[in-house]
Amino acid sequence: MSASNHIILHDRGLLKVSGDDALNFLQGLVTNDVSKVNPECALYSAMLSPQGKYLYDFFIVQINDELVLDCEAGRLDDLKRKLNMYKLRSKVQIIDINQHFMVSAFFGYSVAETLQLNKIEGAVKPFLGGVAFIDPRIASIGGRAIIPRDDAGEKLTKAGFPSGNPEEYESLRLKLGLPDGSRDMQIDKAILLENGFQELNGIDWEKGCYMGQELTARTYYRGLIKKRLMPVQIEGPLPEPGTAIMLGDKNVGEMRSGNAEWGLALIRLEQFNYISKSGEVFSAEGTTLRPVKPGWAEFKFKP
Repeated sequence: MSASNHIILHDRGLLKVSGDDALNFLQGLVTNDVSKVNPECALYSAMLSPQGKYLYDFFIVQINDELVLDCEAGRLDDLKRKLNMYKLRSKVQIIDINQHFMVSAFFGYSVAETLQLNKIEGAVKPFLGGVAFIDPRIASIGGRAIIPRDDAGEKLTKAGFPSGNPEEYESLRLKLGLPDGSRDMQIDKAILLENGFQELNGIDWEKGCYMGQELTARTYYRGLIKKRLMPVQIEGPLPEPGTAIMLGDKNVGEMRSGNAEWGLALIRLEQFNYISKSGEVFSAEGTTLRPVKPGWAEFKFKP
């Protein structure tokens, strides 16, 4: 891996949430403790349905004393509408700032050193008219920046982050087992704890109530997780997302995103534990899949 590179994340969008009630408004809707967001701390969080199923995930940062959500560009308008639906009489403004700002990812072995930040999840600093931060999920994926669009690529290169290969970053994401929004988590179906949100710092168990909290807490405290999203090494053609994963003639999971050599799959923990001991492999339409437990993940299975 190179020292430090940047890629422009064209699939990301930005919403500014401002006003006197902005913090309390988001606090009642999202899974993390928004009160912890400040000029030195960024968060990863999600918004759930009332039934506790995944709707959106995003990063939350503070820029110029206002909260900014780094979210999926293709679903930005949906998220904006959803937030406005809950705004009611709150003193909150929700504005799309994607035309003026953009999101970049940093990756490589010296991202924190180049940014002059401690390699701590969520560490933030002012950067090129916006902010840069270590990824709040796991520091080993690198960092991110939200900066003005004008000459962004040139400015990032001058700041020590030359343009990198998006496929290299994608492979790193897949190997680390990090979900990429609705590509890997089914809207209104996925459960956060099956997708690593506990270990990826996406949930605060001490904060007050938020939408969907009851199912999330019950799943956590009762240990009801039967499946987990995990990396799989691919030997053969890349299976399409949604392809059934088989162990012999038994359906044990489902394929999510991937590239030529790596993918993510939602797999039953009972069968994962079995093949970890037996040395067998999974298959998906003739392709061999070898699951890998990420170092950050805790796979706790209660039969």
